[in-house]
Amino acid sequence: MSWWTVIIFLAVAHAGVRANNVPANVPESEHPADIHRSGRFFPFYTIGRIANVPCTSPSGLSGTCLIAGECRDNGGLASGSCSTRTNQAVCCVYTQSCGGSTNLNSTYFTNAGYPGPYNGGGTCTFTVTPSSGICQLRIDFRTLSLEQPTGDGACNNDRLTITGGSPAVVPLCGENTGQHVYLNFVGGGAITIRVATNGGVSFNRLWNMELSQIACASAERAPVGCLQYYTETSGEISSFNYGLGANPALTAVGTRGSRQLANTNYGICIRPAGGRCSVTYSLPTTDRYAFTVTGDASAIDPAMVGSGAVGATGALCTTDYIIIPNPTGGGSDRFCGLGIDPVTSASTRPFVLYTVTNGNETPDVANRGFRLVYDQNACAAV
Repeated sequence: MSWWTVIIFLAVAHAGVRANNVPANVPESEHPADIHRSGRFFPFYTIGRIANVPCTSPSGLSGTCLIAGECRDNGGLASGSCSTRTNQAVCCVYTQSCGGSTNLNSTYFTNAGYPGPYNGGGTCTFTVTPSSGICQLRIDFRTLSLEQPTGDGACNNDRLTITGGSPAVVPLCGENTGQHVYLNFVGGGAITIRVATNGGVSFNRLWNMELSQIACASAERAPVGCLQYYTETSGEISSFNYGLGANPALTAVGTRGSRQLANTNYGICIRPAGGRCSVTYSLPTTDRYAFTVTGDASAIDPAMVGSGAVGATGALCTTDYIIIPNPTGGGSDRFCGLGIDPVTSASTRPFVLYTVTNGNETPDVANRGFRLVYDQNACAAV
């Protein structure tokens, strides 16, 4: 006899048999209290439960492996199978919007009407509560397009705020598609994500955030102090709201605004690969404005922008800057200005870069922040 046959037999038997020999035709309202506690029916999927592990749908979305009925009853979308044990197991993808909440491994939080845009005002809140054995939440901004900050770097019209976790996250706005953050759950409490938009400003807002819970024992857990964490041997990192064009807004004094967000202070970490002992940061070859952190990017020869000649280090960097610990060859670990030469760092594990901006972006005319290519280097032969 197969295990599915046993399950079907048990389910049918349970539907017709009551505890304490109560006849099947007695109305539920007349049952003793202990029978109410035992329950008359139970969902079929509770008999043949499977491990609710993460899975990936055929379209590439992350989900949780569940019995099809459980997925349906909880508002999920069945997207392909996820278990060889039973054909009833599906990769269940959960997508919710304003006012929603979750404690599942993976959920998508979207604007109302997604994938269409939202061009209105108000607040949209979503809450994530950790399940057992969970320590971190990773938020991937698969799409995050809000109104740009003011020319002085403040998110006054639209803002995304994340509360309840650590480290703290500055309010975000502008274009942040492709970015991510890691937050630690604090004492088992929930993390709240809130998008506030100004209905008086016409803008096609879009957001689709993938919310992934990370187990305390997971190798994917970000180290302490890392708001962002990259695990590849090479790639790109950038400041929030980095973009290929200048901010269309003007500063308080009428100059071209900066895309940099004010009052940021966080660490961007890179997991060292085996046999790699240093990391080199450099500018993309196709984007000379990829390091415009302090100063007036509109006031110098465009051919000079991006070069170390118009960059600055050390004591000259007091307002907005990045810190690359232990640069090889000595010298200061602070970098600012309108350009940077390649920098190699042999910092302690993990590799880390810190970014700092102050509350006054007015002097930073037409700046975009930073976008850097990183490459991990092999350890020297001994």
